[in-house]
Amino acid sequence: MADLVIRNATVVTCDGRGTVIREGGVAVENGRITHVGPAAEIEAIAANARQIVDGSRHILMPGLINTHCHAGDSLFRGLVENLPLEPWLQNVWKAEGAILNRQTTYLGSVLGFAELLLTGVTTVMDMFWYPDETVRAARTLGLRVSTGGIFFDPPGVTGHDLSGRIAEAERFFEEFGDAEDVFPAILPHGAYTVSPENLRIAKEIAERQGALFCTHAAETRAEQDDVANRYGRSVIRHLEHLGLLDKRTVLAHCVHLDDEEIEILARTGASVAHNPMSNMKLASGFARVPDMLSAGINVTLGTDGAISGNDLDMWIALRLAATIHKAFAGRADVVSTGEALAMATSAGAKALGAAEHIGSLEPGKFADMILVDCKRPHAVPIFDPVTHLVYSTAKSDVRHVFVGGRQVVKDGVLTRHNVEDTIAAVERLQPKIAASISA
Repeated sequence: MADLVIRNATVVTCDGRGTVIREGGVAVENGRITHVGPAAEIEAIAANARQIVDGSRHILMPGLINTHCHAGDSLFRGLVENLPLEPWLQNVWKAEGAILNRQTTYLGSVLGFAELLLTGVTTVMDMFWYPDETVRAARTLGLRVSTGGIFFDPPGVTGHDLSGRIAEAERFFEEFGDAEDVFPAILPHGAYTVSPENLRIAKEIAERQGALFCTHAAETRAEQDDVANRYGRSVIRHLEHLGLLDKRTVLAHCVHLDDEEIEILARTGASVAHNPMSNMKLASGFARVPDMLSAGINVTLGTDGAISGNDLDMWIALRLAATIHKAFAGRADVVSTGEALAMATSAGAKALGAAEHIGSLEPGKFADMILVDCKRPHAVPIFDPVTHLVYSTAKSDVRHVFVGGRQVVKDGVLTRHNVEDTIAAVERLQPKIAASISA
């Protein structure tokens, strides 16, 4: 007997074959998918299902995977504007230092995760202070998260020295190392804020724990110049020299790469988290995504924080990833719809070392799924469901979200948390946040 059956939907599986079932559904038992198939097959299972959801005139697809986010920074949405990354960061760090503690980090993370979950994101790789509070926020809402100890040479928000950062990272693995809803990671901020020795220490912990390793890399030309002046190598060459690049490495941005650096990433198996909205808004540049895809690099998709993109909209990120590179390259055939959608689903799962569990609708995987409403003027007609998802879908089209077969969004409303309470708490904090950068 199935716990859940979703039927009568157009199923976009995002599997390796790009399977689309025009009228079908899925069956779920114990949080995992047991069947994906056409209507006749699913109807036979539905006869004995505990819960049935009608997916008529909806697209059923896997939940989106955001591989680069700072959800807690949602507290500072729109606070710092019209600056390139380096001076922008100085203002951001000032605001964070004045506002963030355990309670406000949790508050900001709940706000950010609520935005993501309501728009169909079911797994997030999040880099932020107090990673245990990040997990607590994710669990409040019911989504999966990849996070862990932060490495940052200055004291930062937490005021830790190196020994404190190591201790925090180790405690995180002790608490969350075996959790199904957490993909543990080590997350040094970047090669320009973490010394070579401390980057090596961070990677050694990740390797010992079998964890992911994530850092910002080659986001701006100024970063490239800074690292090259200090260490005699570009960012990617520096990371390779330190032995930090492998299939468990996720590099955020990678905007400024030369041909040899693209070859290095392809050879080492590192994944790249592409953040088109943030890269454009901060004038960082255009990543060489078509070249990375051609080289076989696993390119994924992220929103970055709401402070740099002003929202956490993976559908905008998806559409930008599928369009801006066509214009930049002067070629309409680069970044196909299938490649773009994979960035937000199966490629993200691969980057997190979780391809056996999430990223597509296939038997045995977690039932992390969303239903996208197609009963709207901008959804008629649909000749190709994948094209519709990439070029036409808006975040407001996401109506129902399931994580591990549990419905966490129903008819566009969170089922496990009253988001109005969070909104009210953030609004009460707003005057203090506004004053944080004017002091």
